Amino acid sequence: MIYLAGIDDTDTKETRGTGFHARMLATELEAAGLGHVSGISRHQNFIHPDIPYTSQNSSACLKIDSENESALKEFCRNFLLRIAPVGSDVGLCIVAEQKVSESVVKWGQDAKKIILYQKDAIKLAAQEQIYLEGLTGTNDGIIGALAGVGLRKSGNDGRLIWLKGKIELRDTTEAWYSPTALAENFGIEQIIDIEGHPWIENEPIHIHEWFRPILKNNLVTLVVEKQFNHGKYFWQIASKDYIRSHS
Repeated sequence: MIYLAGIDDTDTKETRGTGFHARMLATELEAAGLGHVSGISRHQNFIHPDIPYTSQNSSACLKIDSENESALKEFCRNFLLRIAPVGSDVGLCIVAEQKVSESVVKWGQDAKKIILYQKDAIKLAAQEQIYLEGLTGTNDGIIGALAGVGLRKSGNDGRLIWLKGKIELRDTTEAWYSPTALAENFGIEQIIDIEGHPWIENEPIHIHEWFRPILKNNLVTLVVEKQFNHGKYFWQIASKDYIRSHS
């Protein structure tokens, strides 16, 4: 069974962020034999003076193949309670991917543009029979945790901060990769240019260390752009600024 596990507010200004903790959780889950994590996506939520957040107001969602839902929930819960620093407001949401409704997807989409409230997150989770729990502090993290699940299910939001391939995204160094090698080493499922058109060429693409595929139409997608040097063009991954503004 494929599960989506959304987490949020696992940090403070003095500690590592939610993305870091999500990668730790993935590593420990697999080491414990409780599931296979195919990817972790980062989702940007609404930035507003009335919304308390640590740094960027983003949540993370793990996509997990597991055979034991109860053990998965218990492990994630215990992990977050163990690593949560004082002052964090951790929220956790776990649900089978196939059970994520359009109402939850809309919650995620709303979380990107309006202020949402705990009481409504609790009400929606109860209505949809979704496991959602605040673990520390004010429990405000349940808003983003539920949003992360909805946005991941939408298939058209967020960027991948961890992929289960032969090479870990954060271990990537500057290199040239063919489309076949990108698929084999990182699990890239489609390549598009910055205008959204399918990339139909078959030449190497220049990759640098900030390598973040995005989710597009439920596919792990690499965005590329054309660059010129000494009268010749080549293809490289889209800039950090472009990816951040579109995911």
